[in-house]
Amino acid sequence: MPRIDPTKLTLEEKVVQINRVAKVVKGGRRFSFSAIVVVGDGRGVVGAGLGKAGEVPEAIRKGVEDAKKHLIRVPLVGSTIPHDVRHDFGASHVLLRPAAAGTGVIAGGSVRAVVEVAGIRDLLSKTMGSTNPVNVVRATIEALASLRSADEIALRRGKTAEQLIGKRAAEAARQPHVYVERPQQMPLPGGPRGR
Repeated sequence: MPRIDPTKLTLEEKVVQINRVAKVVKGGRRFSFSAIVVVGDGRGVVGAGLGKAGEVPEAIRKGVEDAKKHLIRVPLVGSTIPHDVRHDFGASHVLLRPAAAGTGVIAGGSVRAVVEVAGIRDLLSKTMGSTNPVNVVRATIEALASLRSADEIALRRGKTAEQLIGKRAAEAARQPHVYVERPQQMPLPGGPRGR
């Protein structure tokens, strides 16, 4: 897989978690910080990195640098992913499912941070096992990296996407990334239950 050049992209950064670590030495405790950061362009490119330093800003800077070195491209179908995917990293298990346009991102904090900077607007997810943010972020990144578009799968089989999934489905899978705004619901008179 060719490496993605971060200098040609406008990347958005999001800090998932900052962890303070104390090392007990002869004179007392010595504190250091670790930060897990995700970066993405909002159009299918995303990366995650871990930075460790004595100060928070320095740990975040190192995390961003690390994330830019490990960028991946995610195949998108409209505003969601092409198919279900489940991935494990350590004791964390992440399940990602495509959702209909307008559903929004239904995910926990760590998964949400990754998919939002990647540009995925509609997704269903479930995190099982360990909820350690570092492992959950890594599992999500690996799950997104394992996604394949209909054209990729068809090419591997020596066929066209139309032969595999039909003409209409293949055309829908090739649609550019479009975000459908979910209509706002009007509040019912007399409160939420319409008393």
